[in-house]
Amino acid sequence: MEQLDQITTIIALSMGVAWASGINLYAAILVLGLLGASGNMVLPPDLQILMNPLVLFAAGAMYLVEFTADKVPGVDNSWDTLHTFIRIPAGAALAAGAVGEMDPAVSLAAALVGGSLAAGAHATKAGTRVLINTSPEPFSNWMASITEDVVVVAGLLTALHYPLLFLVLLAVFVVLMVWVLPKIWRGVKLVFTALVNFFSGGRKGPPAPPRLKLPDSFPELPENGGKLN
Repeated sequence: MEQLDQITTIIALSMGVAWASGINLYAAILVLGLLGASGNMVLPPDLQILMNPLVLFAAGAMYLVEFTADKVPGVDNSWDTLHTFIRIPAGAALAAGAVGEMDPAVSLAAALVGGSLAAGAHATKAGTRVLINTSPEPFSNWMASITEDVVVVAGLLTALHYPLLFLVLLAVFVVLMVWVLPKIWRGVKLVFTALVNFFSGGRKGPPAPPRLKLPDSFPELPENGGKLN
């Protein structure tokens, strides 16, 4: 029973950091690093680097940048686009590091699943933000950003203290994500189509001028050049 609890804890931590990385990577690193540095949890050997003061400072600085950028309509979309290349591989690396000193095959499997989970969470967040930005007021952006930060912190704490509950909630999230992602991206496609039509004036280009049809032959002029006598 104790071994089963240990396996559940490892899986919850591994998938938890991957999921959180897809939403807010810097908040996830800060939570784990501060918990480890304060002695509230023992990080796996491969994640103990998160307790390094330099790593904590960098993660804290980037979190403040993201905290600001995430609340500005349009800027948040650019930020999410850039972090497609950061959150997903980081989520895979953190998931692999969270399994600890195990067989390399286990670490690779954790990286594959963790990277996929981070990608799904990131796609859900980025697509939702595009739809939210169709609203002219900024309050929905602020509310979404704050909610995401709270969910990341609460999710990681749940994974650490109630791993079985977290895995159940994560399974529910994955099912909802699979159901909602196609709908989100259809909405995103409509938004971009509307933007293209708006900037192009709603048409492909100016209409072509009418072509003049010339007669097949011209009448012959009289020999005197048409002059009157």
